Amino acid sequence: MDEAAQAGLVAVMTLSDFMAEDARALWATALALSQSVALAGAAVSPRPLPPLLFFTDPARTPRPWETAARLPAGAGVIYRAFGAPDAVETGLRLREATQAAGALLLVGLDAELAERIGADGVHLPERALSAAYALSGRRPDWLLTGAAHSQAAVRGARDLHALVLSPVFPAGGASAAKTALGVERFSALAAQAPCPVYALGGITAGNVAALNESGACGLAGVDAIQTAFSRP
Repeated sequence: MDEAAQAGLVAVMTLSDFMAEDARALWATALALSQSVALAGAAVSPRPLPPLLFFTDPARTPRPWETAARLPAGAGVIYRAFGAPDAVETGLRLREATQAAGALLLVGLDAELAERIGADGVHLPERALSAAYALSGRRPDWLLTGAAHSQAAVRGARDLHALVLSPVFPAGGASAAKTALGVERFSALAAQAPCPVYALGGITAGNVAALNESGACGLAGVDAIQTAFSRP
């Protein structure tokens, strides 16, 4: 790590002193992971990759802008509207909250919605990873991430700035039926990816330390992040 990166890490770590204990644990590990992973060979990102990604869910995170407003500067939010009728309204509230917090905002799959709310990029589900090529040409200023749940998806990902691989640990939500990868399997798959890889699924302040040598470029989560950053 160069001197500038070290200085930045120390400055942000100092800010974590004002966070709740679980938030501090997640943010500190996310920062350490983001600084330890070599990004050689990855697609050139139009902006730094956030160390921590908060995934929204209409059912599990009904007021996501409140969590977004409390995220540390440099974090990111992936807004998954899933066709909700208030998608634009919620998206605009998230855009306001993330801009105030100094965080990035990506929209799940819906590039039209991303354009409409002025998002910083798009997150693609595994079934739509092939859309990255067209999006990267149309919006080179956007950060593009994608979901992966299999070796084929990890090895075949193209034109993305990062992948989000899950579930690492037993998880809830849509990943509840999926077998957890475990840290060893996660690490093996991350090493095969053509771009940086985030760890998602069942991550908590209590187990996050297990990912320190995993090769992840950062952390992603739903419930754990909402709970950790539920208060100033």
